[in-house]
Amino acid sequence: MTEWGATSDWFAHESAVLDEGCSIGAGCRIWHFSHIMPGAVLGEGCNIGQNVVISPDVVLGRNCKVQNNVSLYTGVTCEDDVFLGPSCVFTNITNPRSAVVRRDQYARTHVGRGASIGANATIVCGHDIGAFAFIGAGAVVTKDVPPYALVVGNPAQHVGWMSAFGHRLEFDEAGRATCPESGETYELVDGTVRPLDPTA
Repeated sequence: MTEWGATSDWFAHESAVLDEGCSIGAGCRIWHFSHIMPGAVLGEGCNIGQNVVISPDVVLGRNCKVQNNVSLYTGVTCEDDVFLGPSCVFTNITNPRSAVVRRDQYARTHVGRGASIGANATIVCGHDIGAFAFIGAGAVVTKDVPPYALVVGNPAQHVGWMSAFGHRLEFDEAGRATCPESGETYELVDGTVRPLDPTA
């Protein structure tokens, strides 16, 4: 992890703004017109697209991919291997008013390892998105999302399950499903999915 201004082994386009006090992991790439604010932490190997805002104290794990025009506000943390699709946005106040200052009331949002959030999705603050969950494009998430869940729509509804490789899982009568790409087997018990032979 390299502090702002130090000799680096990461790349930032000359138009990016990196504020003093941010931390950037080795191998990160930060593209045109993006702004990394004080206290933000980027893990190793993150790719930050064009016109991205990463606010103070936001934390990204290793190998996160943040596509163009994403806004990550204070209170958001992402574990390793999270994908944030183009123009998705996170809020951090549930009842914003321009005339009312609520900077001490930011709600936290946590995104679990390997989760994907589709283009133009909105994540309303104060909720957890489970590991390997898949948020469909344009979805508006207003509650917690379980691990491996597929949610779509506004408000987002749980419509199925996804493998760690991003394939829809079809469970048989015994509650078993196999990812067509990885061959990994999953079990569904009492509304919870878990891999039986985890490789991810």
